[in-house]
Amino acid sequence: MNPIETILQQQAILILDGAMATELERAGCDLDDSLWSAKVLLEAPELIKAVHRSYFAAGADCTITASYQATFPGFARRGLSRDEAADLMALSVRLAVEARDEFWAAPANRHNRPKPIVAASIGPYGAYLADGSEYSGHYGLSQSELINFHRPRLAVLAETEADILACESIPCLLEAQALAHLLAEFPDKYAWVSFTAKDGEHISHGERLVDCLGWLNDFPQIVAVGINCTDPRYIASLTQAARTATNKPIIVYPNSGEGYSAEDNVWFGPTQTTNYGQQSQHWHACGAGIIGGCCRTTPENIREIAAWVRDS
Repeated sequence: MNPIETILQQQAILILDGAMATELERAGCDLDDSLWSAKVLLEAPELIKAVHRSYFAAGADCTITASYQATFPGFARRGLSRDEAADLMALSVRLAVEARDEFWAAPANRHNRPKPIVAASIGPYGAYLADGSEYSGHYGLSQSELINFHRPRLAVLAETEADILACESIPCLLEAQALAHLLAEFPDKYAWVSFTAKDGEHISHGERLVDCLGWLNDFPQIVAVGINCTDPRYIASLTQAARTATNKPIIVYPNSGEGYSAEDNVWFGPTQTTNYGQQSQHWHACGAGIIGGCCRTTPENIREIAAWVRDS
């Protein structure tokens, strides 16, 4: 049985963690860099581990590794060899696994919850470009070129102790198709695929979410599908649409709803995370079975979800 289904048999939803970068910045890290949070794998890995611990303490059943922007060409630009880059990718998983195992070793932390799992993040091609194109998907690449880009990192992460692969912030159907076909080369691995969306119906590139999820239905290794890093105001309608297109568990982990300027690397505007616990209950009622947070969400947001899930 895949790890997501195992947890969903034990409680109403699987609770994801929240943003990594927000917490690293809060700890004093400067993430104005093309490597983003992967930069901290080089500089202060113990801070990444501390963030994982904070989300487990908040109630997360799954933490996502700091490998979103960790790619071979990205590390090569920093002067690292392929072996050094692969070691850092493996380190991202090891930090999460160690944080999970240390948390779970305390008997008090096991009360009324399943053992948490670790998801190895596989960000989109646009994350490597670090130009905001993960929110458009206008790459100009073929499916085979995208497969060749993703294969080396996926091969490294597939050999780690990660429980599942998180193909996240995917902006276009073509990239999801590339990843789905690539997974067949690693037949013993499970994954989820989550898209970014620009409104309550369409993913960032313009395809309808229901069409994308319908296409992914025939891939048994993909055990959950949905939306992440999207304005919370769109999550309910996207989830309702997703429920009509797939029988797979639906995953939602929106960002804070603030705007983001890729040119200036700054967030702006009001947050939409007030009453996050109530919002997450509504998303669950709409059909979401896996819920957490993405950019600019915090352990407190995850704690609000856990408060009603553990008490239900």
